[in-house]
Amino acid sequence: MPILIADTSALVSLGIASESSPDPLSLCLDEYDVRVPNHVVEELHDVASYDDDHGRAANAVLDHSAHYTVQSVELDAEFPLDDGENAAVTLANDIGAELVLCDEFIRLGLIHASLADTRLVTTPTLLSVFVRTETLTSENARTLLDEISTARSWEANSYVERARLLLDDS
Repeated sequence: MPILIADTSALVSLGIASESSPDPLSLCLDEYDVRVPNHVVEELHDVASYDDDHGRAANAVLDHSAHYTVQSVELDAEFPLDDGENAAVTLANDIGAELVLCDEFIRLGLIHASLADTRLVTTPTLLSVFVRTETLTSENARTLLDEISTARSWEANSYVERARLLLDDS
């Protein structure tokens, strides 16, 4: 089973649609050996303290904690991103993970360049992988992406729009 390192942003994205059917968070946890840096868990607890969609999503992810492994990691003090992203990249490089799941769209290039042998995926990309592997239908993926996009305010995000077009072509 491929190892996937998850960042806070992407886990919150998946958690937003965790009450949908199919549930993208459960699909991810079923398809991958998901590892979560301890710094990401700390960020999830911070987000979970808010009474909004993101807080409920973070709580949903924390409720699934029996299905992922939390790992400690020493942060790279020179890495210019937040602690969760820093920890995800560091852990991925330390253990040679196959994938890093992160929705930090503004700094994707920096994250990508920081990964040694690990593929960077975003939630829209993960949904398209689920379509290719027939884990999700295109229609289900588009519906989930719409739900996540609304909660995450991704309507004007060109990266997400491009991913949506790829789902439309599937």
